[in-house]
Amino acid sequence: MDRPMPSPTRLHLTLYLFACLLALIGLGALWYGLGKPVQLPDAASPTHKLQCASYTPFDKDQSPFDQPFRLRPARMDADLALLAERFQCIRTYSMTGLEAIPLLARKHGLKVMLGAWVNANPVDTEKEVDLLIATANAYPDVVSAVIVGNEALLRKEVTGARLAELIAKVKRQVTVPVTYADVWEFWLQHPQVAPAVDFLTIHLLPYWEDDPRGIDDALAHVAEVRRVFGTRFAPKGILIGETGWPSEGRQRETAVPSRVNEARFIRGFVSLAEQHGWQYNLIEAFDQPWKRASEGAVGGYWGLYDADRQDKGVLEGPVSNLPYWPQWLVASAVLMLTVLLLAGRPATTAGAVLLPLLAAFGAGCLGLWGELMRSHARFAGEWLWAALLVGLNLLVLAHAALALVRAEGWRARLFAWFEARAGWLLLAAGFAAAVSMLALVFDPRYRSFPSAALALPAVVYLLRPVLARRAEAALLAFIVGAGVAPQLYLEGLQNQQAWGWAVVSVLMTAALWRSLRLRRAE
Repeated sequence: MDRPMPSPTRLHLTLYLFACLLALIGLGALWYGLGKPVQLPDAASPTHKLQCASYTPFDKDQSPFDQPFRLRPARMDADLALLAERFQCIRTYSMTGLEAIPLLARKHGLKVMLGAWVNANPVDTEKEVDLLIATANAYPDVVSAVIVGNEALLRKEVTGARLAELIAKVKRQVTVPVTYADVWEFWLQHPQVAPAVDFLTIHLLPYWEDDPRGIDDALAHVAEVRRVFGTRFAPKGILIGETGWPSEGRQRETAVPSRVNEARFIRGFVSLAEQHGWQYNLIEAFDQPWKRASEGAVGGYWGLYDADRQDKGVLEGPVSNLPYWPQWLVASAVLMLTVLLLAGRPATTAGAVLLPLLAAFGAGCLGLWGELMRSHARFAGEWLWAALLVGLNLLVLAHAALALVRAEGWRARLFAWFEARAGWLLLAAGFAAAVSMLALVFDPRYRSFPSAALALPAVVYLLRPVLARRAEAALLAFIVGAGVAPQLYLEGLQNQQAWGWAVVSVLMTAALWRSLRLRRAE
């Protein structure tokens, strides 16, 4: 005997519950996929100390541009105690405010490669150099080498001849080896500097190369440059004075910042260096948020420890790109369930399936945008921009959810309010996409891709077109659409983040175009 067909109400409920379960599973897969721990061979342990790490003694609320400039002795003492567990020495970059470093290093059994900051101001430079000389001579048991300038040639603040003079001055007055530090190409462009130093200090940062190297090619590139320098400048020694990988930030061609990639690079590099007997210094000990202002978000995340001095898992043990992924999963699930609760009963069978999926998609996009802004937003203006896009997404999500339910009472009134203003929501999303596209085409180096912030409006108003002012919609569609190819060309076709933004941009362009067609059909 045949079973009776379920009633529409029961069918709606069954589909609705199944879609809710599927949506929650999707959110779980999203956040676990981003945060699942990865096992890699260890690079260091309390019984296996590495050579050197760059150290700048700023807390997360400080920068070298602070006025007045005050460092915290207790912070420096605690930092060196922590670094002494993993490293044999530290490298510094300036003398100003760091006069206590050698004494603290002695206390914790660390050696110091002491750096003087060389810039275009001759008075400041002479002050730094004189203090470098005095400190090196006062702590001969702690200072293992002195570094006269860091990337001054790269910044075009001094000439090679002037740099050679400063190096010669220091060599006459200290007993420890003297060097200069710069990106490897600048040693080749300024050949007069190499004869002046006791050994060359080269920076090898595959992420920042003019031709960025992905994580799979980065170590081979480092090894090749080190081999070339070792041969060309023999018998002078070579110190790899900076090498590392960022844990956060925007992708550059195939170079993807992440904690896992940072750990892969650092652990692989240490193994390579020990195998070949290279001298090295890792950049850097602690994340430096102040660097984001001049280097983009990525500049603040080269540390082996975060700005709170918490281990990022770079050197040993399992490492996760998103160690607090459970919190994001809970937050996304709560937002999804809140949307479903406030929206009410789906109006149709299709609505019973689509409403939970829509709520999960919106919650996932907002979570991804929130996580991106947590590390990428640098200024009050960027935080305001991020908050406005969050507000826009919540409005679009509410509008789309109400369109799928039986809107009665206050829900009906709210839906009518949204319907009357839907065109402005589309134009706001299109405006945000157009501004972002112009920035990514004309000034992309330090900008992040806002794909997660605009995916929801693009999809919603593509599938459910709304009326918008014709001239504005046409202009925005043109700007966003015309920018797709140029930004892909600039970023490279292997940049997945650029492709994600290209897809969102195409969807946004199509949503704006459908609005124009809807206007014509009136």
